[in-house]
Amino acid sequence: MDKKKIVFIINPISGTHSKDEIPDLIEKRLDHELYDYEIQLTGYAGHATEIARACAERGVDVVVAVGGDGTVNEVARALTHTETALAIMPCGSGNGLARHLCIPMDLKRALDIINACNIEAFDYGVINDLPFFCTCGMGFDAFISLKFAQSGKRGPITYVENVLKEGLKYKPETYEVEADDGKHRYKAFLIACANASQYGNNAYIAPGATMKDGEMDVIIMEPFDAFEAPQIAADLFMKTLPSHSKIKTFRTKHLHIRRKEPGAIHYDGDPIMTNPEIDVHIEPLGIRILTDPDMVEDTGQPNFLLNAFSDFFNNINNVREDIERQGHRFQVINKVLLRKLKNL
Repeated sequence: MDKKKIVFIINPISGTHSKDEIPDLIEKRLDHELYDYEIQLTGYAGHATEIARACAERGVDVVVAVGGDGTVNEVARALTHTETALAIMPCGSGNGLARHLCIPMDLKRALDIINACNIEAFDYGVINDLPFFCTCGMGFDAFISLKFAQSGKRGPITYVENVLKEGLKYKPETYEVEADDGKHRYKAFLIACANASQYGNNAYIAPGATMKDGEMDVIIMEPFDAFEAPQIAADLFMKTLPSHSKIKTFRTKHLHIRRKEPGAIHYDGDPIMTNPEIDVHIEPLGIRILTDPDMVEDTGQPNFLLNAFSDFFNNINNVREDIERQGHRFQVINKVLLRKLKNL
C-alpha cells in the first residue's frame, strides 16, 4: 500500500510555547508505515496559506496546522473544496476549532489522532469573502478581538478582563439584518456568527452549534449594564449564554447585515476593517478534517457542575441595593468573577 503524504506546517511564533521540540516529537510519534512526512516553517503572515495551497495542488493527502487559531485558519482556507485533509496540532492560546472537534491539547495525543487518520467533512463559513471555521462577528465582538490581539497576556482570564473592562465603554450600534426568515432590526453590542460552538479557551458563544448542519448560529447581544456584564462573561464559560435575557439567537444559512458606517469585523479572531455591508454564508461540508474516531463534536451542552457558579450570579440582584449603597458594585462583582474563574 502506498504511504500517504503529510506535511506539517509549523508557525514558530504562534501561541505561548516553543516549537523547537515538535520536529523530534513528530519523528518519534508519527506512524511511519502510514505516512511519508515533510515539515515546513512559516516565515510571515499568509505563508501558511501559500504552503497549504501548494500542497493541495500537488496532491498531498494531509496538511497539519501546527499553531494557533490564526495558523489553522490560514491552512484551512487553502484546503477548502479539495481532497487534501486538514489536521491540527494545537499550539495557540485559544485553539477554538481543535477544542470544538475534541482534538487533545496534548501534542502526543494529537499525533495519535493523526495516526488514526479518520477523515470527516465539515461546514465552514464565509464573511465578505473571508473563510472562517469557528466564528466571525462584528461590533463589540470584533472590538474585543482587537483588544485581545493587542494584549500582552493570553488565556481566558485576559479575555474576561477585556470583556469586563472594555464592554461598558463600547457604544452599541443599530444593524439591519436579513436572514433566511426575513428582515430584522437590532440595536446590539455584537452580532456573532458561529459555525462551531466556541471562540476558544472554552468560551462558548454558541452552545449547541454543529459544523455539520449547513447553518450558522447567529448570536445577538443586546446592550447590558454593569450588573449583567459578569453574568454574560460567566455564561460564556458555563455554556449557558443563550439563556441570558440579553441574548437572542437563531440559525440561518445566509445573512446580510447593514450598518451605518464602516467598522471592524473578525474572522476566527482576526480583526479587519470592512465596509457597512456584510455578507455571511455557510459552505456545507466544504472542508475535510482529521478527527478522533472515538469522539464527537463538542457542541457545548451545559456543564451542570459549573451551573452552581452561574447561580451565584443569578442571585446577585438580591443584594443590588446593598452594593449600590457601598458605591463599589462593579468592582465587587468584577473581583469575585475573576477570583472564581482563576479557581476553575
